[in-house]
This record gives sequence, structure tokens and C-alpha cells, in this order.
Amino acid sequence: MTRPADDSERPYVTLAERRVPVPRSISPEAQRKLAELADMPRTFFPDARDEAGWRASVAAQIEHELSALPPGSAQGMASAYGVDLTVGHVGHVLVHEATPHGWEQSDERVVLMLHGGGWIQGGGEMAAVMTVLEAATLGLRVRGVDYRMAPDHPYPAPLDDCLGVYRAQLKETEPGLIALTGTSAGANLAAATVLRARDEGLPLPGAVALWSPSVDLTRDGDTWHTLDGLDPIIGLHMGTLMDYYARGQDPRDPYLSPVFGDLSGFPPTLLGSGTRDGLLSDTVRFHRALRRAGVDAHLHVYEAMTHSAFFGGAPEEAEVGAEVKAFLQQRLQPGKEADDA
Repeated sequence: MTRPADDSERPYVTLAERRVPVPRSISPEAQRKLAELADMPRTFFPDARDEAGWRASVAAQIEHELSALPPGSAQGMASAYGVDLTVGHVGHVLVHEATPHGWEQSDERVVLMLHGGGWIQGGGEMAAVMTVLEAATLGLRVRGVDYRMAPDHPYPAPLDDCLGVYRAQLKETEPGLIALTGTSAGANLAAATVLRARDEGLPLPGAVALWSPSVDLTRDGDTWHTLDGLDPIIGLHMGTLMDYYARGQDPRDPYLSPVFGDLSGFPPTLLGSGTRDGLLSDTVRFHRALRRAGVDAHLHVYEAMTHSAFFGGAPEEAEVGAEVKAFLQQRLQPGKEADDA
């Protein structure tokens, strides 16, 4: 039933409770993982004004994240995947660098990976693990930016860190050989870094790859509502997390919500999502906004995939990696810079 709008509410459609089966159209491995995810408990965060509650919640999230990783997992995975892993700093920012074995020193291509985790987790050992996996998947040198995070460092600190690392990378590498990649909050930061870089007169990277990007902190996209409760990770219950990151700033600011920005001159961009990803609307809308701005933008949507392409090693995840690898390998070429950079 659709009701007319008044001063307090918009029209809406009421749906009866319904069962949504795991589709047979995906691989058996993905079907099993999707069934497991159905039982995943939601994470609820405190009110944005509850500082003590936020610290306790973030600490619990990080503890849970690290509990899934065996000690020394990043270095162990690097060895298993044929990757050399080192760590350094760009100013105060920790940067993990993963280089595939046999990498030619003359090959200057580099991927700056901005990890996901809702601006509150995904750093430290987890960032190192993700850097290793990215390098092994893409066959490229990857630098994982371990940016500052909430609760101690909400906006704009994480974005400042990402831009600082990109600015430093430009002193070593021609822009056409640099890619920015990110998932979820990391994709938000990657897109915002491009906008900040352009606005500050910096040359833009040769390519950008964004998976399940959070690009509208107003949470006005359709799938925030239509997929609420179906995506085990992203839903309206996550709104307070975005409020905490913004900390009172206008959520329509393009550096917080890049979908509202001037996207002219944006580098070639690959975007990915799934039909059960709560951020599918953010992804689709950003793709359309890029296309309207004349950007070389490519959208890949996978059947029944939830937020962050989390299918537990199913064949669909290999497809995702192959698409990103082909996209970046094609565009990161010496002397080839982003359009209109």
C-alpha cells in the first residue's frame, strides 16, 4: 500500500513478511556461505553522542576481528601466497607493502589500498592481511594505508591520512601508474581522496577500483531500505556508525558523500556490488553519476552477493578478483594518465 506524503513522512510501500530463499543460481559454495550469513547477528552501535559506548563497541569489534586471525597471520599468509610483506611509515601513517615474488624493480606500478571496516576497524594486522591478499590477487605491488580511525579520529582525519600517502606516492611514481582501491568505507575514502586531490591541484591516479562503496552518508539510496535485513552486514542499523564518522558535519559534503561531488575528470573507475548488498544503490548511483560526468566507469553486479563480496572463497570471489586485476593491468601503463588529469 502506498500512502501520500505529508510534512513528516514520504510515500512508502508496506510489504508483508516474506521468505527469501537462497538462490540456486549461484555456486554451491556461495549457497552454503549465504545460508551461514543468514544466522549472523547484527552489530548495533551506540548513539553518536555516547563517547564511552563507542569506545567499548569499537574495542569489542576489533577484538572480534583479531580473534579470527592466528598470530603472525599476515607474514604467514605472505609466505603462503608468494608475497614479500614489509611495513613502513609515511609521516605518522603506517603503510603495509606487499610485493609479489619476482616483481621487477623497474616496474613502478603501485596500488594504494584503503581498507574497509566502517572507519572504526580493519587496521593493524587485518590491514596487513588484506594488503597481502590484494597483492596476490592483482599480481601488483600494493601499499595498504593504515589510516587513523574513530573513535579517536573521525572525519577528516582518515581522509587526511589517505591524501597524505597519495601525495607522497606522487613524489615517487607518475600518476598514471598509481591506482586507488577500496571496499565499503575504504571505497568512500578512495573516492574522496580523488576529489580532494583534484581540488588541491594534484594529478589524478591512473585508475580507481571501488567495491561496495559507501558514497552517500545520508543513507537515502533505495537498497538501504529494500535490502535492510537481507544483507547481514549493511542495513539501517549501521546509520549511527556513519553519523559518528561525520561527527556533525553535513553528510552531503562531497568529501563525506562523493556521490554529491563534481566528478568531472575522475579517473577510469571499476565499481562492484551484489544483488544482496545494502550498498548496491550507492554503487549504482555513483556509477551513473560518473557516467553523467563523462567518466570511463564500469559496473559489475553479482548474483546474491552481500556487502564486501563476502562469499567465503566461493568461485564468484575469484571472478571479482579477475575483473579488478584485468581492469588495473590494462590501465596502469607507463605514460598513460587519467583522462583530463
